[in-house]
Amino acid sequence: MAAIIGWAHSQFGKLEEDELETLIARVARDAVADAGIEFTDVDAIYVGNFGGFEKQSFPASFALDADDALRFTPATRIENACATGSAAIHQGLNEIAAGKSRFVLVIGAEKMTCASGADIGDILLNASYRKEEGDIPGGFAGAFGRIADLYFQRYGDQSAAMARIAAKNHANGVENPYAQLRKDLGFEFCNTISDKNPYVAGPIRRTDCSLVSDGAAAIVLTDSETAMERDKAVSFRAAAHVQDFLPMSRRDIVQFEGCEQAWKKAHEAAGTSLDDLSFVETHDCFTIAELIEYEAMGLTPKGQGARAIAEGWTAKDGKLPVNPSGGLKSKGHPIGATGVSMHIMASMQLMGDAGGMQLKDPELAGIFNMGGAAVANYVSVLERLR
Repeated sequence: MAAIIGWAHSQFGKLEEDELETLIARVARDAVADAGIEFTDVDAIYVGNFGGFEKQSFPASFALDADDALRFTPATRIENACATGSAAIHQGLNEIAAGKSRFVLVIGAEKMTCASGADIGDILLNASYRKEEGDIPGGFAGAFGRIADLYFQRYGDQSAAMARIAAKNHANGVENPYAQLRKDLGFEFCNTISDKNPYVAGPIRRTDCSLVSDGAAAIVLTDSETAMERDKAVSFRAAAHVQDFLPMSRRDIVQFEGCEQAWKKAHEAAGTSLDDLSFVETHDCFTIAELIEYEAMGLTPKGQGARAIAEGWTAKDGKLPVNPSGGLKSKGHPIGATGVSMHIMASMQLMGDAGGMQLKDPELAGIFNMGGAAVANYVSVLERLR
């Protein structure tokens, strides 16, 4: 498999002075420098961008603004909803596996805050099946509010578990220098309805929702043999992708079956089990998603995800830390950048470069990046190569 040999990550948040093109060019420039290669070495570029927030589409060529030497390098935009960043990484992996490229630059970027709140909600609904789900009150949050309602009906009220997940991730995010919200909100605040934490959709409160963000992240991929010559290298033990039906009506939506299948495929390819992983970065677009993902990854039986958070299993000092970076809840969720960011957060941990986020001697990282309501499902298993 291929390896990550360099990366760059912007601040996430409301970046008023940055346009999409400047974000893309900056992380491209910094990732190439971090990898210790020249721009002339880059064989292909993939740019993950969900789009629709700006009037400007067609962003792939913005990567060429990093340096004139990139002119005429193949560059392609990739999209797969909130898993767009991982989809772009998979294209880079395929490029290297096919022997077409030695060095591939993968960028994920989004500029969301240039759109109004109402427009953002409508644009995000493009990640749902509009014919059936487009009129759900609350936009995309409404879709996950419906999922939470169905989960509660089946397994009981899980509001406290969701608040514990939010509190954990916000506490972790305090140590993440790239995070949009570096504030420990605490369980009581997250579990209490107030003017600052109202219901948003169904049982989902504001603290159960990830943030609207601008930001970009980039990695450089190469083959494992070349990676052994670099200063740092994080290898893919596995990279699995499972795509499910788009309409929620065609699935048992509280099961996240696509997530479960993606984890199974990844473990089979990597020769691992969940017990082998040192930590997981998972897709907490809403706290109900992380709760269900505990079950889909096999950490608990169905309906018992609350036990993992209540008993501290997923804390930084637990048996399987989940989202030591703070996750999407704290770090932010610029759609196209998220999957690339997750791979960088995991790589920093494995290289021992995670600063205040650092876990003790992690060896294997699991990553789950999801597009839509468990429609596009990507799992990576990473390890330090050198």
